Amino acid sequence: MKLIGAAIIIFITTWIGFEFAKRLSDRPKQLRQLKVAIQSLEAEMMYGLTPLAEASENISKQLPKPVSSFFECFSKRLINKEETAYEAWQESLKETWAQTSMLESEREVMLQFGATLGQHDRQQQQKQIKLTLSHLDREEQEARERQQRYEKMIKSLGFLSGLLIVILML
Repeated sequence: MKLIGAAIIIFITTWIGFEFAKRLSDRPKQLRQLKVAIQSLEAEMMYGLTPLAEASENISKQLPKPVSSFFECFSKRLINKEETAYEAWQESLKETWAQTSMLESEREVMLQFGATLGQHDRQQQQKQIKLTLSHLDREEQEARERQQRYEKMIKSLGFLSGLLIVILML
């Protein structure tokens, strides 16, 4: 009976370690997807002259979740026309951010970008997009470094903490 309990404890702590490591590896992927989404938004707005709601809907169909969920939510809020673009952006972020592996710093970059969305002429908007992309580049680089540094350690820590608990219980 003790052996089965020990195996369960080790399995659960190892699984927890792998889940934390997965969040580390998901963050750079989601940041890349977010950058692609913003670049697509730029292309739709600047060159296709597509309305913001339609452009967001198109982007949501091109990307995997959870980034697509954000743009889908944003598009629906714009189509309902109950809010300004910034309010819709802010509420969509609030609604979908928990689904992502991204940190508060990325959320802040996205909020700042949303505040400028639709407020300027095309050239100014393009500058804001470039600024947002450079911020996201920096965040992605930091996320990759953090992943490389900590991913294996967190996986090992999950297993070893389970082993420690089992040893202490025996």
